[in-house]
Amino acid sequence: MIQWFASIETLGEKVAIAALWLGLVGIAATLVKQFTRADSEIVRKVVHIGTGNIILLAWWMALPTWVILAAAVLFGAIALASFFYPLLPSIDSVGRKSLGTFFYATSIGLLAAWFWPQNLPEFAVLGILIMTWGDGLAGLIGRQFGTHPYKLWGMKKSWEGSLTMALMSAVTTLLVLAAVGTPLSPLLISAVLVAIVATGLEAFSKLGLDNVTVPIGSATVAYAISLILG
Repeated sequence: MIQWFASIETLGEKVAIAALWLGLVGIAATLVKQFTRADSEIVRKVVHIGTGNIILLAWWMALPTWVILAAAVLFGAIALASFFYPLLPSIDSVGRKSLGTFFYATSIGLLAAWFWPQNLPEFAVLGILIMTWGDGLAGLIGRQFGTHPYKLWGMKKSWEGSLTMALMSAVTTLLVLAAVGTPLSPLLISAVLVAIVATGLEAFSKLGLDNVTVPIGSATVAYAISLILG
């Protein structure tokens, strides 16, 4: 599969595939909302997880930095406008007002601008996927099975959700860094430290800021370990 994506040469084809993926995510969210009667939070998580995986396509197809930045600016502008006007009601109407979707696009742009020019896209991918799967599944698990709640800064969290965040952060770090041949010792150290940092940032963030702090914090920790341990 990865080899097939790598064989795609023209920029137009790459952008079309990325656009097709986003379209499929939109269709999936619509179907979930219409046929399962899921609430807006569930639909939002479908979009959250589906959209975040676009960073994998960008990595596999070696999209140029400017394309990723342009997409981040575009979707960030749409998300910001939706904060004030009901442009994305299925995503934003979850009973709380936040700029989380805008911060999500912002973090993709910042990490791409940082790591893509250095030919180190794995760190951007790691950060975004931890936000995608870690935060996405933590919210769902905590909502459905969170029977051991706790509060931080007036926010209700659950130990089940935080454990899910830690587990997904560690697994994501292991998979992404192993894919680029990271030696075992820094691989395991990165997985443990990134999981701790990502879980802490997700627990303490408010107003959707975890969509920036978690991916950037996770990528920074992994990158720092790679520099320290070579």
